Amino acid sequence: MYKIVIVLLSIIVCNTCVVARDISFLDAANILVITVETPQQDGSKVTGRVAILMRPDIAPNHVKRVKELARQSFYDGHVFHRVIPGFMAQTGDPTGTGTGGSGQNIKPEFTRTPYLRGTAGMARGEAEDTADSQFFITFTRRADLDMKYTVWGRVIAGMQTVDMIPKGEPPIVPGKMVSVSVASDLKDWESLSKDFK
Repeated sequence: MYKIVIVLLSIIVCNTCVVARDISFLDAANILVITVETPQQDGSKVTGRVAILMRPDIAPNHVKRVKELARQSFYDGHVFHRVIPGFMAQTGDPTGTGTGGSGQNIKPEFTRTPYLRGTAGMARGEAEDTADSQFFITFTRRADLDMKYTVWGRVIAGMQTVDMIPKGEPPIVPGKMVSVSVASDLKDWESLSKDFK
């Protein structure tokens, strides 16, 4: 019984700490690196990184568009305008209101890939073909989203940063994406990927 308690406490502690990961063995051309700035209650700001492994095998057009927007610096400075506990954190709107986009819709690429914790999906309006630039990252398993919103990737490092994004619709003081880049475009990716945190 004592050993079980120790193991459970270890798991809880490890889930709340920042752990560096070696992700250098993955294809840098299909990793999206997001630098997130999160405001704190004392007025300070914490910066962290999130790595999303993009899935061109299941959503080639969505991945292509996300890469294009990242390379145009379109996403840089966008806030997380809708962050719902137990659901998801949404961003990618240049107006910060949830009504804006890049002006180019993408047809759906629905698959049976489930929405698990850390899944990156494309937001859309009521019509299935209205996905544009807005995307979200899920905090938990969300079966209600399966086959309704295109899955284009999953967080492979930095989920603790996503968890820290201020909640609200919109948050009073929102977190924001300082920069969004395709990993293969980063000059320091080789060293960063071996100790990603």
